[in-house]
Amino acid sequence: MTISFYGAAQAVTGSKHLITLENGKRILLDCGLTQGMGDKSEELNRSFDFEPENLTCLILSHAHIDHSGLIPRLVREGYTGPIYCTPPTLELCQLLLRDSARIQQSNGNSTAEPLYTEEDVEQALQQFETVDYDKPFQIDEDIELLFTDTGHVLGSAAINLRLQDNGRERTLCFSGDIGRFANRILNPPQAFPQAEIIICESTYGNRVHDSLENTEERLLKIVQEVCVERQGKLLVPAFSIGRTQELIYSLNYLAEEGKLPPVKVFVDSPLSVYATDIMRENPQYFRESMQEYIKTDPDPFGFPQLTYITEVEDSKELNKLDEPCVIISASGMMEAGRIQHHLKTNLPDPNSAVLITGYCEPSTVGGKLMNGAEKVYLMGEEVEVKAEMLVMKEYSAHADYGDIAKFLHCQDKEKVQRIFLVHGETSVMNQLRDDLSDLGYQNIELPEFRLSYVV
Repeated sequence: MTISFYGAAQAVTGSKHLITLENGKRILLDCGLTQGMGDKSEELNRSFDFEPENLTCLILSHAHIDHSGLIPRLVREGYTGPIYCTPPTLELCQLLLRDSARIQQSNGNSTAEPLYTEEDVEQALQQFETVDYDKPFQIDEDIELLFTDTGHVLGSAAINLRLQDNGRERTLCFSGDIGRFANRILNPPQAFPQAEIIICESTYGNRVHDSLENTEERLLKIVQEVCVERQGKLLVPAFSIGRTQELIYSLNYLAEEGKLPPVKVFVDSPLSVYATDIMRENPQYFRESMQEYIKTDPDPFGFPQLTYITEVEDSKELNKLDEPCVIISASGMMEAGRIQHHLKTNLPDPNSAVLITGYCEPSTVGGKLMNGAEKVYLMGEEVEVKAEMLVMKEYSAHADYGDIAKFLHCQDKEKVQRIFLVHGETSVMNQLRDDLSDLGYQNIELPEFRLSYVV
């Protein structure tokens, strides 16, 4: 058996890992878009370095675009086989992939041909097949699939494979993105079957997130200081799926408790609005404490001060609004979407602030702002930065070192033959490798892009 890494190898985005059995069957784990690398992203997103038409199957860990965003491209270039995922992942992919195609086809700033069209997306969606959590699924006589919940976003799963390879049974787990055991809404990551080979994400593998214990109080203090005391606007760039709903839930909680100041809150992102609707429709995937909470508050994603915005004209009116408010808008790394318009308007205002709640690749607008940039380019114009930059790590949907160690704890270390760390910056993975070695794990590797490893 050979594993080849065609994305997220010593990098965070572009998840694509190819397993090749001795009999030639080829299983692709994820097919994600590479983001945040400028012209290099464009190049990587146009070339697979393998033949899509020769794949046996594609298995998708979750819907985030850096894991799913090249599926229509794969289909466009000849892949006709099945695409396996959990039911919520299909719902979210219907939303995300259609949106991605529309953005590409309407991008007036680019002369490049779109990676794929809406027609490619519709064809790809026809090839999706859903598999529930915790139900072994026989793909064929050599490949058995089991999804286990990782608690990262709605529908996210670890991909557990039982493979017949040259007369020998092999077991492999690809973690996808691991969530946090302290997640407020979703179930914590669950134990997964014993694996010989583990491909494990490492995005925040060198740090420990702040405790969730005082999250709402800290968020309240920020809203109070920016919107009430300074009369500024608080911009919160957030990914449409996962983080936006976490933020809304916190603000909803504060409103229900009567603590939230009388400040308007806007969610300005059609994708976020529709993703929130999908969350509302799938409470069976919420953790037990959240199930109890919604018995007393049937809508944890809505309160009187909150307005969801989908129309472009309503979004433009926000920039004319001459009063303090909170604006939650995509994208999280601030590379595209409506957040750029709000940044352009409000970054020069010293009374306003940007609250960064998740990972930003260093070369993105978000990464530059986190690192203290005094000017950034937005929509082709240089914008001076006078607004305050604030960071809350509590809302990260990614596991930290403690979560990753806890996720792996269900394994017998003696039976784990190889661990491949992916989805992280090299310095982070080096630290995580050292820490996992100290815990007794052996043969931990940092695979290189486009290289293959016999296991």
